Amino acid sequence: MRSRLFLICDSEQLSFLHYRCVFCLYCAPYGRYVDAAGPPGRVCPAKLAWFLQELPAFLVPVLLVLSTEARSEQGKVLLLCTFCLHYFQRTFVYAPLTRGRPVPLRLMIFAAIFCSLNGFLQGHHLLHCARFQRTWPDDVRLCAGLVLFAVGLVINIHSDQILRRLRRPGEFVYRIPHGGLFEFVSGANYLGEMLEWGGYAVATWSLPTFSFAFFTICSIGPRAYHHHR
Repeated sequence: MRSRLFLICDSEQLSFLHYRCVFCLYCAPYGRYVDAAGPPGRVCPAKLAWFLQELPAFLVPVLLVLSTEARSEQGKVLLLCTFCLHYFQRTFVYAPLTRGRPVPLRLMIFAAIFCSLNGFLQGHHLLHCARFQRTWPDDVRLCAGLVLFAVGLVINIHSDQILRRLRRPGEFVYRIPHGGLFEFVSGANYLGEMLEWGGYAVATWSLPTFSFAFFTICSIGPRAYHHHR
């Protein structure tokens, strides 16, 4: 029989934890900005690093689904179809295909801790705290949020494909991307991710998910701006 997990369900506390998790990670340099931050120290191959650091964000919510009793089936479905779907793609599709430069070991460990905590907070909220009305499957917010999430996911995946084609295996140079939404914005991959989390927040319609989306956008947005410069 599945065990019940009793933890805080205070929206403000969960939102504050999301804020701390997101800002602690996204203030750390990576990619082209690592060199400017000083010697990287020990590094890990990009494919392995992305796999290890993104895996907890997928695995922890799935383990929560399997090991605890969800208060809401709708919350469970939303968790699996949005948050877990994004990190499944990042872990099992993006990571093996990436051609990025090696990742500093300390940053990979930091990112894995963040993904573990954030995966737990999102899973805990949607499985044990969120309450949805019976009419929620027909609510326009759910439909609009899922559409926005799907559009963002497609943009993100397509933009990553364009970025990968700019490099030959073993290359770490940066080139200006063309095609897709890169014809209109410099950080199309960031735009896609922002749309994903915006859609996720609208579909789940709660303070913790909105805070996660908002603080993530506030962190990714400046990176897109610096890319443009």
